[in-house]
Amino acid sequence: MKLSTFFRHTLSPLALSCALFTPLVAQAQDYPSRAISIVVGYPAGGSVDLTARLLAEELGKHLKQNIVVENLGGAGGTIGAQRVANAKADGYTLLVGSTNEMVIAKMINKAVTYDGAKDFTPVGMIASQPMLLAASKSMGVKNAQEYLDKVKAAAPGHYNFGSSGVGTTLHLAGEMINDSAKTKVEHVPYRGVAPLVTDLVSGQLNLGVLVLSSGLPQVKADTIIPLGVTESKRSPVAPDIPALAETPGFENVDINVWFGLYTPANLPEPILTTLRSALDTSLKSDTFRQKMAESGATVYEPGIDPVKFQQDETQKYGRLVDLVGLKPN
Repeated sequence: MKLSTFFRHTLSPLALSCALFTPLVAQAQDYPSRAISIVVGYPAGGSVDLTARLLAEELGKHLKQNIVVENLGGAGGTIGAQRVANAKADGYTLLVGSTNEMVIAKMINKAVTYDGAKDFTPVGMIASQPMLLAASKSMGVKNAQEYLDKVKAAAPGHYNFGSSGVGTTLHLAGEMINDSAKTKVEHVPYRGVAPLVTDLVSGQLNLGVLVLSSGLPQVKADTIIPLGVTESKRSPVAPDIPALAETPGFENVDINVWFGLYTPANLPEPILTTLRSALDTSLKSDTFRQKMAESGATVYEPGIDPVKFQQDETQKYGRLVDLVGLKPN
């Protein structure tokens, strides 16, 4: 074999590999060179949307690019999540995802084809907020102990609690409360939080499980009775409201709604590093933390392992789904 032929056959695959690899390196080095889209799987105005908009403003400063929030509401956040799972892994399509679409949805809905753990690259956790167990004023209780005494003295199913729908985080939080206290308060699913609040204020519903930010305006207006938040400690956003876990019988209640930043799976490592650095810097911003607190959320400290976090949450919600007996439909 001629020497020139040897080199041509030997080096061609290497040259081809370099030719393919070079654009990826250049792309990562130039990132971001254009506007970035953050997808939200819910309509504008909710807690996930607000988190995404506040984060987009902060991330944009550090990435020096315009970041646009794209609302793709429907199917409990899963339409937006599917859109990102199918997108190109180039760092220009992100998702602010929450507990429901990233963990719970696949457990209870056969139509969900993506896997929250396998089809996304987690950039990092953003924030969380507890849920609030609240009573109608007509129920005649002032705190968690009075609620527990009244429910245990009644027949199983005599009292009811509302949530934003079957299999939602709010529903499963209510069932965790039932399980911890060994009570049987009947679940009433609503199509969203607004009608739930209306019935709770009017007294047609005994109890409601609400995201804290949804319940606080009614608490401040003195139209509902706050019995406790669902995290194990009081929320710094509402320190006057006890944690349910402070009352004997509710010691095992520790659950919240969380928000994380995700990209499609297999994001190139240099782009992931850039995004994680920008996210960590954003989480440390006093302005961002203050605005999130005003929305009812507590920002996570940088450094949480998002993969392990999601694994732990999947186990927690898997147990609750089994407890309730929910099956994929």
